[in-house]
Amino acid sequence: MGDFKVNKTYKEINEKIKQRQAVVVTAEEMIGIVEEKGAEQAARDVDVVTTGTFGPMCSSGAFINFGHANPRIKASNVSLNDVPSYAGLAAVDIYIGATEPTSEDPLNKVFPGEFKYGGGHVIQDLVAGKKVKLKATAYGTDCYPNKGIEKEVTLNDVNEAFLCNPRNAYQNYNCAVNMSDKAIYTYMGVLKPNVGNANYCSAGQLSPLLNDPLYRTIGIGTRIFLGGGEGYVFWNGTQHAPNARRGENGVTRTPAGTISVIGDLKQMSPDWLVGASFLGYGVTLIVGLGIPIPILNEEMAKFTAIKDEDIYTQIVDYSHDYPNMISKSYGEVNYKQLKSGSITIDGKEVRTAPLSSYPKAKKIAETLKEWIDAGKFTLGEPTQPIPTATNF
Repeated sequence: MGDFKVNKTYKEINEKIKQRQAVVVTAEEMIGIVEEKGAEQAARDVDVVTTGTFGPMCSSGAFINFGHANPRIKASNVSLNDVPSYAGLAAVDIYIGATEPTSEDPLNKVFPGEFKYGGGHVIQDLVAGKKVKLKATAYGTDCYPNKGIEKEVTLNDVNEAFLCNPRNAYQNYNCAVNMSDKAIYTYMGVLKPNVGNANYCSAGQLSPLLNDPLYRTIGIGTRIFLGGGEGYVFWNGTQHAPNARRGENGVTRTPAGTISVIGDLKQMSPDWLVGASFLGYGVTLIVGLGIPIPILNEEMAKFTAIKDEDIYTQIVDYSHDYPNMISKSYGEVNYKQLKSGSITIDGKEVRTAPLSSYPKAKKIAETLKEWIDAGKFTLGEPTQPIPTATNF
């Protein structure tokens, strides 16, 4: 990491938080501070920078223990509001995945499918306090003789429920276009033919992993804002790819790092966990996630002052190249260009649209700032870093 003129520790910063003396700013605010004072002085003045993102994160779900009936049951097939849930755990433990549709959904048999309800919607309904229909069947054993139950449950009725998302907070992502002559339906939304639109999905300068591009402070045990409550990073995410191509500023120019996160579902809010339907593709969960980044030194001050115009991503064709594993870019664009509402591709002006919400990401960063300012939220020092780039 090199020698720095500023050196702080988690312990020092947490003591300042507890005494309500820590200086906390959002990643958006940090840009102006570093521009005005430089990275070294900013590192002396600022203790924590808060980040945020609010977008669809398919690799999400929840573990639930729904409690025993009388007589006891060892469930082998379970559904919540007719959404199949994985029961191959133990007795009354289940996992509901965000992208699982209802058992009666026609899927894409009538194309494009509407995917009106699924696991993401169940999770939102649960945190909203709504009643959810539970069905469970079993083959019966001597110790678990019950072969079926059906009842309505709320989040307060179940023993335990925790969000457990294997791949969240992607560090950068593609700008998706459609080079074919017909509309296509993807997890990046509906893409019009002949490059009729361009969709992207990142909060850019507010996005957590873009503010710590080399994962200096993010690892196992990092405490985060998750779904409106408190959560933790417990591993790197599936498809974590830290050795993606990076710019001179260390920021990846393609999809790269991801994190696995966990938190108490009973603390969370339907404002920050929202079920969503993607026409012709499926269901998902829009997740609100924010990470506080300790400013341990001037390197972290510099990283957290990243601007949209300094974050680049690739334009990728989702009609042919992406589904066929062809790695090809049709140009690079930065997030300032994407957020302007249009970009130029091969001389053609193309309208852009985000799948993630920057205003919501800003609200998450501001909420996290308020929690820390109030002394209610201290930093979790990672016990182990997530794998970092070895090519930078």
